[in-house]
This record gives sequence, C-alpha cells and structure tokens, in this order.
Amino acid sequence: MRNYELERALSGDIEPPVIRLDDVSKDYADDRHAIKKLNLIVNKGEFVFVVGSSGSGKSTLIKLLLREIAPTSGKIYVMGKDISRLRQKAIAKHRRNIGIVFQDFRLLPEMTVYENVAFAQRVIETPIKKIKRDVPNILSVMGLSERLDAYPSELSGGEQQRVALARALVNNPMLLLADEPTGNLDPKNSWDIMRLLEDVNRRGTTVIVVTHNKEIVDMMQKRVVHLNKGVLTNDYEKGGYTNAKN
Repeated sequence: MRNYELERALSGDIEPPVIRLDDVSKDYADDRHAIKKLNLIVNKGEFVFVVGSSGSGKSTLIKLLLREIAPTSGKIYVMGKDISRLRQKAIAKHRRNIGIVFQDFRLLPEMTVYENVAFAQRVIETPIKKIKRDVPNILSVMGLSERLDAYPSELSGGEQQRVALARALVNNPMLLLADEPTGNLDPKNSWDIMRLLEDVNRRGTTVIVVTHNKEIVDMMQKRVVHLNKGVLTNDYEKGGYTNAKN
C-alpha cells in the first residue's frame, strides 16, 4: 500500500515529520530481536519520552536514528530523508542536524569547556568568527559563562552535562536525542537539565529523551512512548510513566 501522506511530505507539499519509522525491525547476530515492526511518527517541535525496561530497544532506537546501525528491515526517515541505507560518507552530513547527549557526558578530558563545545563546530568547518560568537552564547544559556577555561575534571556532574548539552546544541540542530541524560545526576541537577531541555524544545527543537526516571516522566506530562522487548506497546500524547505501561 502506498503511503500518500509520506509521499506528499517527501515531495515538499507538506512539512515531513522529523522522525518516521515504517515497520522497522533490527535483529542482531545472536538472533536477538531488538526492535520489531516499529511504526512511529514524531512531528516538528514535539517533546517525547521513550521509556521501557533494560533490553526494551530504547538504545537501539537512538542508534538507528543516528545511523550508527542500519535496520534489518523497514524504512527510517529523518527530516524527510530516508536514512535506512545511507552510504558511509553521507552519515556525517546526516548527523549535522542532530544533537546528542549521553548519560556519561563524553567530554574530551584534555580540552577546556570552550574547546569541547567549539569542537562540534570545528568538525563541520564552521568559520572561526562564528565559533567565537556561538560558543560563548550557548555557554551563557547553559549558565557556564564563568567556566569557559575549566577542564571536565574540574566540573561537577551537573556542569559536565550542561557542557555536553551546549555541545549538542551549538550547531542549532532540528533534533536533539538525549539518552539517559540524568542517569548520573542527583535530583536537583536532573531537574536543571530537564528544564534546559524543555526550554530548548520551546525554542523549536524536537526533543527525544530516553529515560528510566519515572518521577521526571510523571511530572513533566509530555508524550510517552513505551517499548517492551522491541515492541511499541503504548504511545500517550500526554501522560506519565505509569500510564504508558498500562
């Protein structure tokens, strides 16, 4: 069956979803089915929590969207482009429109805060003049103007995650993926990060957050997608973690 809505979006007649998965499955070599026949649409400007127990397919979903791995079957569209079978040289270009934040920060220890954030622009050959303008601006938004010259080892966990978030956002991506962004943080810093993500979303960036934090999901009342053994079991437009599991 032809998907006329998607065809119209891809032809430019309407704005395509930021993310669309059509019957996507991902199997690993050990016969483990990480994702099974997943259909999902995320539109521009949405804030979506992805929840589920360990092994539910959450991290696999992030890897598929980043094109770290390819689906076994099905189609994945990100910002209207089919990324299911991207050539290697096209993957870097695809990722330029995506910001990513991980639980373990992944900052470069030999670089200062400024240099860590600037690195995200240097790799896409942003002019030096623009880097010198953009990096202090985004660090100011993150409340880190006084930490430009500090090294990751000199920062608290909350500060490190804010640097990671600044690095993910400095190129003004259309899509932000956050994989357990509060997993290593105390409650106060966790809420600080979530408030920053909410503010980013209000400015127009589509945000996908993978999390186990039931309290945050319940309190924020955003769209919740629940995965169970690779299958989408519930998709609530607004609801908490508990609702998503029922």
